[in-house]
Amino acid sequence: MIEIKNIRKSFGDKVVIDDVSASMKEGKTNLIIGSSGSGKTVLMKIMIGLLPVDTGEVLYEGRDITKMEEAELKEIRKQIGMLFQGGALFDSKTVEQNIMFPLDMFTRMTRREKRKRATEVLDRVDLKDAHKKYPAEISGGMKKRVALARAIVLNPKYLFCDEPNSGLDPQTSLLIDKLVKEITVEYNITTIINTHDMNTVMESGDHIVYMYKGKKQWEGSNREIIFSKDKVLNDFIFASEFLAKAKEMSMLEEQGKAK
Repeated sequence: MIEIKNIRKSFGDKVVIDDVSASMKEGKTNLIIGSSGSGKTVLMKIMIGLLPVDTGEVLYEGRDITKMEEAELKEIRKQIGMLFQGGALFDSKTVEQNIMFPLDMFTRMTRREKRKRATEVLDRVDLKDAHKKYPAEISGGMKKRVALARAIVLNPKYLFCDEPNSGLDPQTSLLIDKLVKEITVEYNITTIINTHDMNTVMESGDHIVYMYKGKKQWEGSNREIIFSKDKVLNDFIFASEFLAKAKEMSMLEEQGKAK
C-alpha cells in the first residue's frame, strides 16, 4: 500500500498541492483524476519521488520516501514500473531492445535471459511478432502496449500510468484499460493511473481520488462516484449530456431495485 499524508507542495508563492492525504489500495487500480491544473500530475511525481514535498509523508509499506537517502530511494524505484504518457520509447532501439533496457540497467541477467523475459512480457500484451520492429513501424496502440510491457518487465510491485489513453482512439483506449486492469489483478500490482478519461474512471476505477484546485475533493470507488452528491465532482464527471443521462438511468435503476 502507498499512503500520502498531509502533502503540501508549492512552486514559489503558488500552492499546487494543499494538505492532501489518501491511500492507494494494494492490488487495485487506483485513479487520480481532475481537470488541468488540479495538481494530479504533480501529486504523481511526488509519489514516485521525482519532486520533493514542502511538508508531509509518502509511505511505501510504512517507509517514508521523502526522508530517504538516494541509495535507499533507488531500491524503492526498482519496484516501480512507469508507463509514460507518450510511451517514451527509444526510436533508435527495436521493440525488444526497448523492453530489455530496464533489465540492462538493473539486473545481471544474461543476454539469453533478457530476451526470454522480453518475449514473456510481449506475449502478455499480445505482441508476439513485434520484437525486431522499431517504434516508427508500429501503431500508437502498439507503442502503448510496448511501453506497458517495458513497465512490467522487472515484475514491479507498483505501476504508475500517466494518461495511458492519451492520443488513442476510443476502441484502443478500452483495450489498454482492460490490459492494465488484467495485469494489475494477475500480478497483484498496486496500480496508480493519472487520467481524465471517463471510460477509464467507469471501467477501471477500483479506487479514485478526485483532485480540485490542489485539494482532495473526493475519494471512493467507480460505483460510489455515480451516486455522489458532491456538486464539484458531478460537474466534472458528468460534464457531457451523455454521461449525465447515464447517471440518471443508473439512479433510476437502483431506485427500482430498492422497491
